[in-house]
Amino acid sequence: MDRQLDLQCDRFPEDFVWGAATSAYQIEGAAEVDGRKPSVWDTFSATPGRVQDGQTGAIACDHYHRYPEDIRLLAELGIQHYRFSISWARVMPDGRGIVNEAALDFYRRLVDELRKYNITPHATLFHWDSPQALEDRYGSWQSREMAQDFAAYAEAVVSRLGDRITHWMTLNEIMCFTHFGYGVQVPIHAPGTVVRTQKQVWQTSHHALLAHGLGCQAIRSASPVPCSVALVDNFAVPVPLTELPADCEAARQAFPFCGYNGGILLPALTGEYPSNWLAKMGEAAPEIQEGDLATIHQPLDALGFNVYSGVYVRAIEQAPGYEILDFPRGYPRMHMPWLQIVPESLYWGVRHISETLGRSDLPILITENGCAADDELTAQGEVMDSDRILYLRQYLSASHRAIREGYPLKGYFVWSLMDNFEWSWGYDRRFGIVYVDYATQARIPKASAHWFSTCIRHNQIV
Repeated sequence: MDRQLDLQCDRFPEDFVWGAATSAYQIEGAAEVDGRKPSVWDTFSATPGRVQDGQTGAIACDHYHRYPEDIRLLAELGIQHYRFSISWARVMPDGRGIVNEAALDFYRRLVDELRKYNITPHATLFHWDSPQALEDRYGSWQSREMAQDFAAYAEAVVSRLGDRITHWMTLNEIMCFTHFGYGVQVPIHAPGTVVRTQKQVWQTSHHALLAHGLGCQAIRSASPVPCSVALVDNFAVPVPLTELPADCEAARQAFPFCGYNGGILLPALTGEYPSNWLAKMGEAAPEIQEGDLATIHQPLDALGFNVYSGVYVRAIEQAPGYEILDFPRGYPRMHMPWLQIVPESLYWGVRHISETLGRSDLPILITENGCAADDELTAQGEVMDSDRILYLRQYLSASHRAIREGYPLKGYFVWSLMDNFEWSWGYDRRFGIVYVDYATQARIPKASAHWFSTCIRHNQIV
């Protein structure tokens, strides 16, 4: 009887959002079908030496043709919410101007199929695959024009699909397509542009923030019905080494300076670049024109938080009052060099938004959480990824803690529904809860898929 009571206490709220996530370039394929033109990732991945084994997303999971099968799989697993992205290079092949109605018909069919199974669509307007035409025209995110063109693209999509989709996300992980796409040394992501200074790199993320702000305005203006608008960010999370007051305070002090937070997340959520961050950046800080911060600081209905790992922080007596710790050699990680297992990062990321930034009013969705594992098919045709289950169970426990303590965490999307094109790693790293045999395009739910399905069915961690 006591254990039954404990199980009830472990349950998530009845309105908790359980979902799975994907992105267009990673799964769709059909790179030259129905009027689509190249994105920067088509060009980048076709360039020798950029992607492992010379692999590209030209076919990927062939989701463009197989989406009914994939949506049926979502339904069979009991996944009630699906986050996907829309391909700018499909909808506006030249980046601006003519709208490709054939592409929008594909997304209409996709969403109608989701709705047939009562699965709620959550659409991300940009997940890194910007049109190559805009790269050729003005260097993509190096230009302020990119923000205006993104807003026009957002208006075109939402005005046509807003009768079917009411949950919109503007940009996914600004840091990854700006600071990993541009650099003073050769970047690891598309478009792979080498620039002269760090200031030029920070200018690209400033332009992306402008695109987010203008995109929010375009979505709300174009939507035919009331809708939800979110930004998705993979902000860095300083986790206190202990939860003693000194280390907790050290983590709060570190937050604006951890990763790219001060130059991306904070202006989006607070309407300003922190003065101490600007002072530290010096000449590398971006140029900010009059009115930019008001444009960037749009009201949000939710924040999407993509979380995989974090860093540990402890208090020190000397300035700046905190120390970000290196991971020891033996620290456990999943099948990526950066994917240390830090479940507390999810809890502390949510807590930092509410407390460190003072935005307890802002609902949060975990829009990506998952891991690469060294998955193999057994002789019986199964994938027994108990390591992924271990990882997911710990992060879901951190989600439950955040909710239990009153933080506004409203949902969780596992990354990813299926194995896919993992950017510069090609197809060598598998993040899916569904195994994809790329030779046959067979989909095989892994042990983690069945486990996750059971969590959804019982609305608790099992």
